[in-house]
Amino acid sequence: MKNFRKELTFQIRGRRELINITRQVEMALAESGIQEGLLLCNAMHITASVFINDDEAGLHQDFERWLERLAPEKPHSQYNHNTAEDNADAHLKRTIMGREVVIAVTEGRLDFGPWEQIFYGEFDGKRPKRVLIKIIGE
Repeated sequence: MKNFRKELTFQIRGRRELINITRQVEMALAESGIQEGLLLCNAMHITASVFINDDEAGLHQDFERWLERLAPEKPHSQYNHNTAEDNADAHLKRTIMGREVVIAVTEGRLDFGPWEQIFYGEFDGKRPKRVLIKIIGE
């Protein structure tokens, strides 16, 4: 069995952003040479997420509104965590959106449904964050 590991790094200018990383993950899969197996893609930071969904702008706006209702950024004083930092909401948003995805690899391709795409969700930006891609298989 072969294995392959690659890291992606993101640094957004704002506090929150959703980034479609499907193409970068597909390029890593091609680089690996693995044809059959499993691909793990996970955020390596506790205020960021990797998830699968549709790449549709209205849905992304819905995510932003929904997450902000569930875990509003402000006032910062509403969170016990926010003594040295102001990112408690980002920790909660990450928990809701998830840490990682696992995707089947079939014939050298991500085995997706018709609208599935991989996203990196950043909830406390302005500094470099890493995403791990780990692939095992033949």
